[in-house]
Amino acid sequence: MSTATILRSATLISSKLFTSAATKRSILFQTRLPLRAAALSVGSSSDDGGGGRNYLMLSDEQLMGQCEMDTFKASGPGGQHRNKRESAVRLKHIPTGVIAQATEDRSQHKNRASALARMRTMLALKVRNELDLESYTPPLELLQILPRKSTIREADVGPQIGPNNPKFALGMQALLDLMVAVNGSVSDAAKLLGLSTGALSRLILSDDSLRREVNELRESKGMRPLK
Repeated sequence: MSTATILRSATLISSKLFTSAATKRSILFQTRLPLRAAALSVGSSSDDGGGGRNYLMLSDEQLMGQCEMDTFKASGPGGQHRNKRESAVRLKHIPTGVIAQATEDRSQHKNRASALARMRTMLALKVRNELDLESYTPPLELLQILPRKSTIREADVGPQIGPNNPKFALGMQALLDLMVAVNGSVSDAAKLLGLSTGALSRLILSDDSLRREVNELRESKGMRPLK
């Protein structure tokens, strides 16, 4: 076989190997791309403006699917049987890194349900949605937690939802979004919600976790905490 023939054969083999490798990379990229796009679209304010609100709209099964669950033995008081099984549950929300846990029951199933409920509250407290104050209109979930004296609250909104209602987390998240947008100013937020400053302050103070979050924001802006 001549040298020219050998060189042509080597070039042909190299070309085929390069084409095969490029095809494999293309297939792999096409396979992974939809998964990456789906992950980015959930809770992304740049996609649909929903931000962290999307997480709270998920069913328990869907939200659990976004969490990593660990079990462990709870420490502390609780009886002689408490530490014999890994009944305590810790959840980590993968998209945001938010963590919630439950240790109080000897049933892992009950602790899992409690941890998931706390995860919803933690997401409401810690995950923010960006607002445009120039075009701002309070969402329904925020209107539902406002007292009836609000001048923008219509009668068809229904009765006021309190902190013990599971739907309160959505309204709390929307209120915190607004508080961040107005840099912690209760008076500015109250004007947008058709309330007096005192009425909005009482709403914020009605829930300990909401009060703590607002006060942390206000202190970061050099304002006095609400009491």
